[in-house]
Amino acid sequence: MNRDDKDLKVSFLSKKEYVCPVCEAEFHKEELLSGGGRLIAGALTEELHRLYEPSVKYGEVFPLVYQATVCPECWFASMDADFSLLPEKNRELAGEDRERRIADAQLIFPRLDFHESRGLTEGAASQYLVLRCYDFYEKAASPTIKQGLAALRAAWLLDDLDRKEPGRHYDWLAILFRRKAQFFYAEAIAREQNGRETLSGMKIFGPDTDKNYFYEGVLYLSAYLQYKYGPVNDSAQRKISLEEARRTIAKLFGMGKSSKEKPGPLLEHAREIYDAINKDLNEFDA
Repeated sequence: MNRDDKDLKVSFLSKKEYVCPVCEAEFHKEELLSGGGRLIAGALTEELHRLYEPSVKYGEVFPLVYQATVCPECWFASMDADFSLLPEKNRELAGEDRERRIADAQLIFPRLDFHESRGLTEGAASQYLVLRCYDFYEKAASPTIKQGLAALRAAWLLDDLDRKEPGRHYDWLAILFRRKAQFFYAEAIAREQNGRETLSGMKIFGPDTDKNYFYEGVLYLSAYLQYKYGPVNDSAQRKISLEEARRTIAKLFGMGKSSKEKPGPLLEHAREIYDAINKDLNEFDA
């Protein structure tokens, strides 16, 4: 590799050695290099997803591609902090799922190889695998909200894939994963409220890599996703769904923090969605 090739790299293999808790394979994780103008922050979407402008030197860089930790042998995956914390009693179950999860991932994303440098396809597939593998974690790890986050991140990477490779149904898959995210976000809040599962196992709520929007972000995204991807065909169910979304987002404004302490972009998006929900609900009463 000459110096120019090295200077144009966007990722590297971490020196940290990982040992898969399922198959005991040893590997090094690919990480994103920081600095050097690799990431040029762009707009923040309604889903709190940070877009990045392509740079002249590095082109397009997608930080989410490198977030998940994936065993290149058995494709067990999780968020990095949880990778070695898979409960001992569930390791055999995760091992028995090996062939199924590999086959299912390849059905959606053909030609995957986690031994090579990741592209958008591997990034999206890794988030799918994270969503799937959190079934093997217990409630102390807050698996439900992490599944919601993985589903949403998969949708964002699928958006990028659809933009670069149109006509391959990645847009349909992105909607499917957003609907999964809607289910998991709502379920995580419900479980936290009834005591079935805490959210304390989630330290950084994201949803993207640039900023932590904490529990307020969870409430906002749950309401947003319910508004955008909740039931639409049954008007009675739609009204119930909108009322639930409105109650959820209203909690964001009454959590005891002053507006000055809450992230400005979050409040701006929350107000916009709250107004949109109210407008739709008013049409039911008209």
